[in-house]
Amino acid sequence: MILLKNLLYWLCVSIFTVFHFMYVAVSLLFGVKVANRACTQWALTLVWLLEHIIGLKYEVKGLENIPDEPVVICCKHQSGWETLILQKFFRPIVFVAKKELFKIPFFGWGLKLAGTIGIDRKDRLGASRQLLEVGGLRKKQGFSIAIFPEGTRIKPGLRGRYKLGGARIANTLEMPIVPVALNSGEFWPKNSFMKYPGTISVVVGKPINPVGQGPEAVMQQVETWIEGQQRLIEGRGPFANKPVAAEQDERTGS
Repeated sequence: MILLKNLLYWLCVSIFTVFHFMYVAVSLLFGVKVANRACTQWALTLVWLLEHIIGLKYEVKGLENIPDEPVVICCKHQSGWETLILQKFFRPIVFVAKKELFKIPFFGWGLKLAGTIGIDRKDRLGASRQLLEVGGLRKKQGFSIAIFPEGTRIKPGLRGRYKLGGARIANTLEMPIVPVALNSGEFWPKNSFMKYPGTISVVVGKPINPVGQGPEAVMQQVETWIEGQQRLIEGRGPFANKPVAAEQDERTGS
């Protein structure tokens, strides 16, 4: 039954994506914010399909912590689900992503049209410059900026190396950081065709003011808060990781 539901989900996603992309492309004629809004509609439709076809629901705590101004969102990254749901709570929003994603038909093209900040992870200096230049422009346009500080998807129960890009954006552009913890990987395994029913837990933290602090100090606060919350919400899904020791972390960053 789960397989059939996933096949139906992917069929709906494929058909909807092809037709909706034309709407996104036309919306670009009215500016990046309109195109971004059209892409957000695509993302929220996928969230609806996941909930009503797969049975993948969610619960959120801490929405009152989201300020009414552009922020840098530093979010735990376990699956593709968070790239969808963050667009519901932070509007408008752009993501920081590796520029190779822009080559993916429809999905990648939509990312680029939506104003995503594409970086070349092999060129660290160029990536940092791109983050600040385009990030500054997106802030002026009223966008919040979402970045996954571990740089890649991390399996549930594990921890990657937290990089400083998000803290540098926040420091340079004087934007508060909002940390987000979640356990989506317990229901949507990495690189898996299958998604599984259940309820994802999301926790939004209070904004962290970067002014007067260095990037290292800021990111340490982000990491401490996120990983503390992860311990409270993990272990609820079918693909939850059961670590050998409570404090065992993976710091490979891959």
